[in-house]
Amino acid sequence: MTDHVKTARNVAIILLIAAAVQFLPGGSQAANTFAAVLSVIFAAGFAYMGVRLYRERRVDIYGLGDRQRGLLYGALAVGVFAAAAQSRMWQTGFGEFVWFVLVGMVVYTLVAVYRYARTY
Repeated sequence: MTDHVKTARNVAIILLIAAAVQFLPGGSQAANTFAAVLSVIFAAGFAYMGVRLYRERRVDIYGLGDRQRGLLYGALAVGVFAAAAQSRMWQTGFGEFVWFVLVGMVVYTLVAVYRYARTY
């Protein structure tokens, strides 16, 4: 098969799935269910990655000291809060501003902890 035929086949498959979602009864509900399952799998992957990273770097994390470790954990908690509340906070202009301030503080804190960890 040539590349053009494969591309045309893949586009036809995507169009067929889109037509099924649009026109079959319950298609949008099935699509929403599939999207929810994918979201849960994606979140579980992030959680697994976080646990694995923590286990591999436990000594480094405890070597930071109480203050820097508290800043790290606090920044991660605020980051999770900002990610979870993003759609609701963006409903108003002030909420969007606060969201960007929170994300900026998280990034600044993570960079500061990283720079502290790299010093001798």
